[in-house]
Amino acid sequence: QVQLVESGGGLVQAGGSLRLSCAASGRTLSSYFMGWFRQAPGKEREFVEFVAVISHTGASTSYADSVRGRFTISRDNAKNTVYLQMNSLKPEDTAVYYCAAGSDFAIRPHRYDLWGQGTQVTVSS
Repeated sequence: QVQLVESGGGLVQAGGSLRLSCAASGRTLSSYFMGWFRQAPGKEREFVEFVAVISHTGASTSYADSVRGRFTISRDNAKNTVYLQMNSLKPEDTAVYYCAAGSDFAIRPHRYDLWGQGTQVTVSS
């Protein structure tokens, strides 16, 4: 069974940057499509918002309109880790960020089978 663990969250000022990591244990991530989602303050977990997805080889990526051009998803299959580089952060990016593993290049959370526990990102104005 694969376990996903996010790290790298924290408090940052608007305009700053953070890099989130999602490390897997128990099994290789190389056969999974990997996504990042976020849960905004006051929103239920079932309403997590799609942020980005990357194919299992890393050749294809897709982003939500709200983050395109500011965030970059990448992966290092040798390290069994997926990253989300977040630049030019805005207060509205404040959320709990989750990584997820699935078998489709999907933007809907229900298409993902495995989830991490989340990491908090707070952007101050």
